[in-house]
Amino acid sequence: MMKLSRSLFISCFLVAVIVKPGQAKEVIKISPIQEPNHFARTVKEWLAQIEQQQTPQTEVVQVTQVKANPTNKGVEVILQTSKGQQLQLVNRSTGSNFITDIPNAQLRLPSGEAFTFRSEKPIAGVSEITVTNFDANTIRVTVIGEVGIPTVELFDSPDEGLIFSVATAASTAQQPQTQPTPEQQPPESQTQPKPSTQGDEPIELVVTGEQDGYRVPDATTATKTDTPLRDIPQSIQVIPRQIIDDQKTIRLRDILQNVSGVTPGAGYQNSFDRVRIRGFTQETTFRDGIRDNFPSTDFANVERVEVLKGPASVLFGQTEPGGIINLVTKQPLSDPYYNLDLDVGNYAFYRSALDLSGPLNTDKTLLYRLNVAYENAGSFRDFISSKNIFVAPVIAWKLSKNTDLNLFLEYNNRDYKPDRGVLAIGDRPGSVPINRFFGEPSINEGTTTNYKFGYNLEHRFSQNWQLRQAFSTNIFKSDEIRVQIDELQADGRTATRDIANFGGTTNEDYRLQTDVIGNFKTGTISHKLLFGVDLNRYTEVSDGFSNGPFASIDVFNPVYFVPITRPTTPYIVQNFTDTLGFYLQDQITIADNLKLLLGGRFDTVNILQKDLVAQSSTNDNNSAFTPRVGIVYQPTPPVSLYASYAESFVPQYGRSRDNSAFVPERSKQYEVGVKGELFDGRLSATLAAYHLTKSNVLTTDPIDSNYSIQVGEQTSKGIELDIVGQLTPGWNVIATYGYTDARVTRDNDLPVGNRLQNVAENTASLWTTYELQQGNFKGLGFGLGLYYVGDRPGEIDKSLILPSYFRTDAALFYKQDNWRVGLNFKNLFDINYYLETQGRDVVYPGAPFTVIGSVSFTF
Repeated sequence: MMKLSRSLFISCFLVAVIVKPGQAKEVIKISPIQEPNHFARTVKEWLAQIEQQQTPQTEVVQVTQVKANPTNKGVEVILQTSKGQQLQLVNRSTGSNFITDIPNAQLRLPSGEAFTFRSEKPIAGVSEITVTNFDANTIRVTVIGEVGIPTVELFDSPDEGLIFSVATAASTAQQPQTQPTPEQQPPESQTQPKPSTQGDEPIELVVTGEQDGYRVPDATTATKTDTPLRDIPQSIQVIPRQIIDDQKTIRLRDILQNVSGVTPGAGYQNSFDRVRIRGFTQETTFRDGIRDNFPSTDFANVERVEVLKGPASVLFGQTEPGGIINLVTKQPLSDPYYNLDLDVGNYAFYRSALDLSGPLNTDKTLLYRLNVAYENAGSFRDFISSKNIFVAPVIAWKLSKNTDLNLFLEYNNRDYKPDRGVLAIGDRPGSVPINRFFGEPSINEGTTTNYKFGYNLEHRFSQNWQLRQAFSTNIFKSDEIRVQIDELQADGRTATRDIANFGGTTNEDYRLQTDVIGNFKTGTISHKLLFGVDLNRYTEVSDGFSNGPFASIDVFNPVYFVPITRPTTPYIVQNFTDTLGFYLQDQITIADNLKLLLGGRFDTVNILQKDLVAQSSTNDNNSAFTPRVGIVYQPTPPVSLYASYAESFVPQYGRSRDNSAFVPERSKQYEVGVKGELFDGRLSATLAAYHLTKSNVLTTDPIDSNYSIQVGEQTSKGIELDIVGQLTPGWNVIATYGYTDARVTRDNDLPVGNRLQNVAENTASLWTTYELQQGNFKGLGFGLGLYYVGDRPGEIDKSLILPSYFRTDAALFYKQDNWRVGLNFKNLFDINYYLETQGRDVVYPGAPFTVIGSVSFTF
C-alpha cells in the first residue's frame, strides 16, 4: 500500500511503503562501497580525474519517486527509474557521512516539479537519509551516521531502479544492544521498522519528503537554459514561492528586499513598483524570459522571482546595467491540484486567490492551470484605495513525444487613487504626518487594464538539439487624472498645485523570440550552444491635456473639495520602436570543475516619434554590440570561484541642440565572486564584488540648458553577500548584505562625487522561519524578519536626505495536512520610515504597523 498526499505539490508529501520481507527481487549488485573517492591531492590525481570526467555522458535521467523499504539489515532507499543502469555514481565521505553524487540525474515528479526526500532516524546508528537535487543535473544522496560511516551497498533493479541498501555497523554485526527499546522509538509519524516473525507480514516505514524550499539550485535567467547557479559566472538570486507565501508579500519591492544590492522603491502613483539594483533604476521586468514593459500588479501566478545582477543585454537586449528581474510563472500539473488562499488585514485589506490545475483528458496530453485573484485594499494614506482583478489561464498541449505547446493569457485590471506621498520641509522628511494626502479626493482617479497572451513552443529534434519559440502580445491601457503638489512657497506651509490629465494611453508590445539549443563536443570539451533571434514592435499612443494650475493647499491644515479647474492644452503623441537582435552563447565545459561562458549580441533599434499637435516627427536608428565572458573554477565540488565581464546598452530618446540623435547609453561591468554550498548542499552562499560604469549619460548642455549632451558618467562599485537555504529540518533562512557605492563621476550639472539619488550605501536583511517537526505541536511555525536600509540622498545635490531605518517583521503559522493558517506582522514596532523620493515634493513613506491574517486550503 502506498499513501501519497496531494499537498506534495505545495510543500511536502508522505510515502508509506509496505513490502514482504521474504519477497524476491531481481537485482544486480553494482558494488559494495568500501573506499569512498576523495578529492585530488596531487596534479597527477587531478589530471586522472579530469580524464575520467571527460568520458561521454548519457542523458539526464529523471527519477520520479523515492521510496524506502525496511530490511533485515536496515533499510533500502529506492530511486525509482527505468534507467537505473545509466546512472553514474561518484562516492565520497566526510566525517561520519556517506555521500553519493549522481551527475546525470534529476528528482522530478511526473508533473515536472522538483522535490526532495528526507527520512530522520530510519534505523539505529543513522540519524538521517536525504536525497536532493544538488544542481540542475546532479542528485545527491547523503547518509548521516550517528557515530561512524554507515555501510552502503548499491544494486540496480530492472523493475524498481537504483537501490541503496543502508546498514549500520551495529546492525550488520547483530549487536542487540544497538536495537531501539520502546522508550527509544521515534514519533508515530516516522515508524521504525520492526523485525517480523512471519514472512508474509507487511512492515510499514513512513518517510518524509518535501518540495525544494528556500534554496533553488538552478535557474534559467542567466543563460536561457537550465543551469546550476554554481556554474553561472555572475551573481544571481532566486526567490521561490515559499518565501513569497511565508512573508505574505504582494508587491515586487517587498519580494526584492530579500536580495542584496537592492534598494526598494515605492513605484509610480501607487500603480507599479520601482527598485534600484546596484544603484540603477529598474522599471521593467521580464516574464518567463520575455521583456514585460508593463508588469502585472499581482503575483498570483508567479512561481519564483530570479534576479540576475549586472549587465544582461547579451541575451535580453536593451536593459539597465544594474540587472534584470525575471518572473517565472506557474505551469500546468499532470495531477489534479486545487488551492484557495484568503487574506485579511488592517487598513481594509482583503484578498482572495484561487489556483487550479490538472489534466483535461485521460492520457494527460492536455493540461491546464488557472490562477485567479481579487484584491480590495485601503491604505494608511488618507483617501487612498485600490481594487485589483487578475485572471491567468495556461494550457499545456503535448502535440507529440517531442513537441510541446503552451498557450497563456493574463488579464489584470486595477483601479487606484494616484498618490505622490508627502513633501519634505528642510533637509529631512517628517514635518507632516505620513498619512496626509495633498491631492484632491474627488479628482484623483486612475485605472489600468493589461492583456497578455501568446504561446511557448518547444520541439526536440534529438536528444541534443531543440528549438524554442515564444510569442507574446502585451496590450496596456491607462487613464489617469490627478492633482499634485508643484512647489512649496516661501512661507513654508503653502504649496502650489497643478492638475495633470493624462487622458488615455495605449501601449502595444509584440515580441517574437526564437532559440536553437544544441549540445555537442569538440574532442573532450563539451559545448551547450544557444543561438537566438529577437523581434519586437512597440507602440505608444498618448492623448490628453498638459498640466494646468490648480488651487493651492495649506500643508499643515489642508482643505479639500475645492472648485475644479481642468487643463485645456491638448497633446497627442505617438512613438514606434522596432528592434531586431541576434545573439550567440556558448557554455563550455573544459572539465567538470572548469567552465567558460562566451556570448555576444548585435541589436538594431529604430525609433519614430510623432507629435500630432505640433506636427513634428523624428526618426532615429541605433545599433549596439554587447559581449559577455565569464569563467568558473571549482577547486572542490561545494565551492565555485568566478570572474566575468559584461556590457549593456539603452537607447536614448530625443535630440541634441544641433538636432543630432543621441547614441545609446553604454555600461560595462567587471565582477568576481565565490559561491559555496554548506551543510551538504542545504545552504548556499554567494559573495560578489563588482565595478560598474555607465557612460553616455545625458547631462545639461552648458550653452543652452533647454538641451542635453551625452558626456555624463556614473559609477557603481560594491560588495554583496547572499545566504539562503535550510540550517536544519524545518529551519529556513535567507540573509543578505549589500554595500553599494554609486556616484556621479562626470557631469556638466551635477556635482562630481555625489551619491546617486535614492541609493543606500548599506542594506541588509534577514528572514528566517522555524516549523516544529514532531510532537503535539508539529506544524506550528514562527518567522522573523529584520531589514536595514542606510540613509540615501533624496536629491543628488545632498539638500535632502532620507534617513536610514531598521524594520522588524514577524510571522506565526500552523500547518496540518492540506490547510494552513497564519498571521504576518509587518513593521512590528511601528517605526516611521521613507522608501524613496522623486524630489522634495514627492516623498513616499513606508507603511506603519500592519497585520495580515491568512488561511489556505489545498485539495
